[in-house]
Formats: sequence, C-alpha cells, structure tokens
Amino acid sequence: MRIFVLTLLALIAFAANSVLTRSALAFDQIGPGAFMAIRLVSGAITLTALVAFRGGLGGMLKHGSAISAAALLLYAGAFSFAYVTLDAGLGALILFGGVQITMFTGAVIGREQPSMARWIGTLLGMIGLAVLFAPGAEMPDVSGSVLMALSAVGWGVYSLRGRSVSAPLQATASNFLFAAPFAVLLWLVFPLDTDVTFTGTMLAITSGALASGVGYAIWYATLPKLDSSLAAILQLTVPLIALAGGMVFLGETATWAFVISAALILGGVFIAVLGPKKQN
Repeated sequence: MRIFVLTLLALIAFAANSVLTRSALAFDQIGPGAFMAIRLVSGAITLTALVAFRGGLGGMLKHGSAISAAALLLYAGAFSFAYVTLDAGLGALILFGGVQITMFTGAVIGREQPSMARWIGTLLGMIGLAVLFAPGAEMPDVSGSVLMALSAVGWGVYSLRGRSVSAPLQATASNFLFAAPFAVLLWLVFPLDTDVTFTGTMLAITSGALASGVGYAIWYATLPKLDSSLAAILQLTVPLIALAGGMVFLGETATWAFVISAALILGGVFIAVLGPKKQN
C-alpha cells in the first residue's frame, strides 16, 4: 500500500508538471528557458533544504551522477521548449509514449525478461496513445514533438538510473544541483523575448519545488521496488491525468478519443499490474 500511494503521488506530480508548464508558457507568462532554469534552481534549493533538515548533507553529492544530471537537464530543457507549441495532454502523450519505449528498451537490455502480460499491457497502452493521433485528430507541431521525444529519452534514462540509487532524496538533490547551473546558462544563451512575470515565476517555482523536486524524490524512492517495464507502463497513466488537468484548469476539450484512449491505457496497466512479472 505504501508503494502504491507513493507511486500515485509521483504520477500526479508528473501530470502537474505538464499542466503547470503549459499554463505558464501558453499564456506568455514566462519563456521556456527561464521556466526551465527557475524550475531546476527552485527544485535544487527545496531538495537541499529537505536533505539538510534530515541531517544528510554530509556526503550528499556522492549520491548524484553526472549522467543522471545530464539526463535530467535534457528532459527539463526539451520539455519546456516543447510546451511552447504543444497542449498539456498532447505533450504528455508524446513524452510518456517515448518514455515507454526507452524504459522497455532498458528493461530488455538489462535482461529483465518482461512477461507476456507486460507486453500486452504496453501494447494496449501504446494503442491508447495512438488513438489520439487517429485520422481527424489535430496533428501536433513537428518541432515541439521532436523536442518532446528528446525529453522522453532524457526522462527514460533518468528513471532507469534511479532504480539503483540507495538514497533517493540525496540522489535527487544532487542531480538537481548538478543540472541547475547549466539550466541557468541555457537560459542566458537562449533568453527569447518573453517577459518573466510574477505568475510565470510562481508557476515555475511550484513546478520545481513541489511537482519536480518532491515528486522526483518520491519517484526515486519507488523505482527500486518496481521493474523497469512496470515503471514504464504505470507512467502511461500520466497523460490521462494531464489531459484531465488541462480540461479542468486550461479549458482544453474532452473528446471521445480521450475516453477510448483512457480505457485502453488503464486496461493495459491493469493487465500489467495483475499479470506475472517475468516470463516463465
């Protein structure tokens, strides 16, 4: 039950990031570079404060990783710039469809041997994602889609590496600390013309401190308890949460494609969770 609750909280945090980012960028409250930089800096500050509160600052940096930090930076940077042109739900669909492929590839390379139930579950989930791109659906922006696909690779690698950490909070804090200066540098190099408003700044801080910082620490705490394939499949629920959030907070439209997609994705998750873990 503890793992279930923590996983659910992490998935809600992921969806919140999509809604917060799209809300800030769609209404020109802040530019993507500034959003990314403020997000990672605020996440680093919050996580470091939490580590200090728990008395774990000594040796904290040894739990971080340059590769993990680079994957985090790739994810956050491409994620922010992609949401300039993509809807909250659509961006989440591309992101977690790509994460699915990346993490299943990692599972196969790591010789996890996912069971038939996992393969069926992921197939249903991917079909669910494809339903939203069926004939008649609005085609996504190409550049935004490519950036979100790169973001998916970054997040998939970051998640795969989280399965081996021994101190989730310290590892997440260290990765944010390593990535944050480079995020600020990217902002300075690609400032764009969008003003940084108070609302945009608060959305970025909320995304960084809560949805990213605390959410990712929770995710890193759950990953060692999950197979890579199952962790990938569970993340397919995030687009549904993000789409619902976009409908509630951003006025985005509900469609029959969303209903069918939700049934397929949730059905796939149900099969994957209840089925055997590995091939017999």
